[in-house]
Amino acid sequence: MAGATVLAFWAVSILFVITPGADWAYAITAGLRNRSVVPAIAGVLAGHLLATLVVAAGVGVLVARHPAVLSVLTVAGAAYLVWLGVGLLRRPGVPQAGTEPLATSWVRQAARGMGVSGLNPKLFLLFLALLPQFTDPDGTWPVGVQIVALGLVHVASCAVVYLAVGLGARRVLRARPGAARAVTRVSGVLMILIALVLLLEHALH
Repeated sequence: MAGATVLAFWAVSILFVITPGADWAYAITAGLRNRSVVPAIAGVLAGHLLATLVVAAGVGVLVARHPAVLSVLTVAGAAYLVWLGVGLLRRPGVPQAGTEPLATSWVRQAARGMGVSGLNPKLFLLFLALLPQFTDPDGTWPVGVQIVALGLVHVASCAVVYLAVGLGARRVLRARPGAARAVTRVSGVLMILIALVLLLEHALH
């Protein structure tokens, strides 16, 4: 693939990555509540990689063309975000400076992260609209391989930004338990609002 094409895709992709959303909210929460942000971020990245593979395999076209499939994905994703958001509102507690963070299972953290990104229908539709535009049907690499390569560029950007968000939240807020609890509650509200917006947008289309 041409380097200029990859750079152009990255310039568009990074705008999506740096826009706060459910992934950011989960990264912040992981930074405040878990011993390590790596499992949670790894799960989020796995969700983005899954979306890339789905689009590369052509399944994304099937999802976009069949409203029932998209409806199920939207409802499932929205319900999952509401469940996470309500959990944060009910239990916003975070460890204070000098105390150990919660010993949450790494597998559970990763699974939650994968659910946050992997069940987001906007991610699939974004990739479906964005990734093919930066491929060359006459290129040396098959289109599916080109899509996977671009997806890996996107995942790399996500890794850098989301790790910075999670670690930054821990460094800045962990010594301020009141502010940390407030940010955790805001993250919960944000997840619920994103879920409601997903449902509303889907209902209006």
